[in-house]
Amino acid sequence: MSENLDLVRSIYADWERGDYRSAEWADPEIECVIADGPAPGRWTGAPAMAAAWGDFLSAWEYWRVDVDEYRELDDERVLVLEDHSAGAKTSGLRIGEMFGETRSKGASLFHLRDSKVTRFVTYLDRDRALADLGLKE
Repeated sequence: MSENLDLVRSIYADWERGDYRSAEWADPEIECVIADGPAPGRWTGAPAMAAAWGDFLSAWEYWRVDVDEYRELDDERVLVLEDHSAGAKTSGLRIGEMFGETRSKGASLFHLRDSKVTRFVTYLDRDRALADLGLKE
C-alpha cells in the first residue's frame, strides 16, 4: 500500500467517526472544491477550507460518510468512492432525496505531494465525479 493511500485512509478513519477537526494532512495552500450539491464552491488555503467545511457541515443535522472503495489513480491521486447519509437542519431533506435515493453515492479526489493533500475535490454525485475523470463505476 502506498504512502498516499495510507494518508487518505487515515483521513477517513477520522471522518467515519464524525471527526472533521484535523487538517494536518492539508498543504497550507490546499485547493478545496465542493463540485456539486447545495453549496458548491472553490477555496484556497487550509483556513478557507476549514471555514467552508464548517459552513457545509453546519447545514446538516447529521453528516455521515462511509467508504465504498479506495482507488489509486496514479502516483499523485487517490479517488475515494463514498456513501453519504445526512439530513438538512432546516428542511429535513435527506441528502439522497436530491438524487432520488435514500443515501448519496459520492466521491472525493485527493491530489497529494510530499505527504500532503494539495487539492481536494468532493462530489455528492458519484456519476459526475467518474464522468469528470473519464472513469466507470
